[in-house]
Amino acid sequence: MLPQTLDDWLAHCERLHPKTIDMTLERVQLMRDRLGLKFEAPVVMVAGTNGKGSTCAMLECIALQAGYRVGLYIKPHLVHFQERCRVGGESVTAESLLPFFAAVEEARGEMTLSYFEFTTLAIMLRLAAEPLDLVILEVGLGGRLDAVNAIDADCSVITSIDLDHTEYLGPDRESVGREKAGIMRAGRPVVVSDPMPPASLAARAAEIGADLRQLGKDFTYSGDRQQWQWTGREKRFSGLAYPALRGVNQLLNASGVLAVFEALYARLPISAQAVRNGLAMVELPGRFQVVAGQPALVLDVAHNPHAVAALAQNLDQMGFFPRTHVVFGAMADKDLAAIFQKMAPLVDAWHFCDLEIPRAAKAADLRQQFEALQQAGALKTPPQVSLHSHADPLAALAAAAAVADPADRILVFGSFYTVGGVLKQGVPRLQRA
Repeated sequence: MLPQTLDDWLAHCERLHPKTIDMTLERVQLMRDRLGLKFEAPVVMVAGTNGKGSTCAMLECIALQAGYRVGLYIKPHLVHFQERCRVGGESVTAESLLPFFAAVEEARGEMTLSYFEFTTLAIMLRLAAEPLDLVILEVGLGGRLDAVNAIDADCSVITSIDLDHTEYLGPDRESVGREKAGIMRAGRPVVVSDPMPPASLAARAAEIGADLRQLGKDFTYSGDRQQWQWTGREKRFSGLAYPALRGVNQLLNASGVLAVFEALYARLPISAQAVRNGLAMVELPGRFQVVAGQPALVLDVAHNPHAVAALAQNLDQMGFFPRTHVVFGAMADKDLAAIFQKMAPLVDAWHFCDLEIPRAAKAADLRQQFEALQQAGALKTPPQVSLHSHADPLAALAAAAAVADPADRILVFGSFYTVGGVLKQGVPRLQRA
């Protein structure tokens, strides 16, 4: 008896394979061939440590504004699994995914697939069944051995690179770069939007003969407080408004996006107006998302030191708030010490929370690690910093909101499960009398 609902299928996928993460492409390549999985439309594949989601969202929004029908695979989701699969700018329905899960189940026979492999194949099949003009696929972990890489991209994008998942991707930026470079294809464009890329990226592009397009060499941007401009190999865009996504790194991501459209121009021409509209209208929940209210609420899925450094800079640029209250939950394997060191000077009250996933650190453990660093003199904190532990993100947010003044701000950050946890009943609207 096949599973009947999307939740049933996801539970089935979780039981299938002994490992959560199993780095190999062989099973997915075999399944791709069994399923006849291929795309007629141009495929853009996006890898990197930070900035992938923003890059995908800007690619999607500009292409939609140019009148194209776009399919997007983006991850992870914040609340509902079907957020990972978007067609024409909207999440697909849970029901529409069911036949594609069934097709993967039938084709796999005795083969075990990891949760990520199974769900990726189902979503890519769902997208391949649509009449699309552009397909955007976000890489999960790494690049070379990621399930998405079973597809040959027409153009690859590599966003900023930093250390994350070091047990799989290697101990330094050069190793991580080599893994990300696995999505490049011979003779095809690869856009690198990291301003200081590891040398391993250019080395791999030269080795296989990929058409490397690097920020600072093949495309550049400049701007003042009002507007910015972009110059590529042959195209220019000027008088651009800043992207609607907030944050210090969004121009790097936007520049990479425009380099993709330049590389694909013969197949997917876009106008300056589509670029302007797309950048002005782009939305991506949980990426320095500021929710108006009293106190102000900021949602951000930064969960590695590089992303947290950008978050700290963004918070610094928001202006003055008497106190900052933080809801924080993260996976146990993250570099928590570095995260705490970057954020501690800005935070008056920490509300640590448990998350509904075995890999997550417990709130009590987060608090203990913070206190140990504090006692060792490794953290700069405000004089009266307070620490609290909670059973889940919503409870932590409620506790923070109960003590915050209207002029304060509350930041929810860390894992997607932390931000997703406070969005379960919709975007919270805080209103203190």
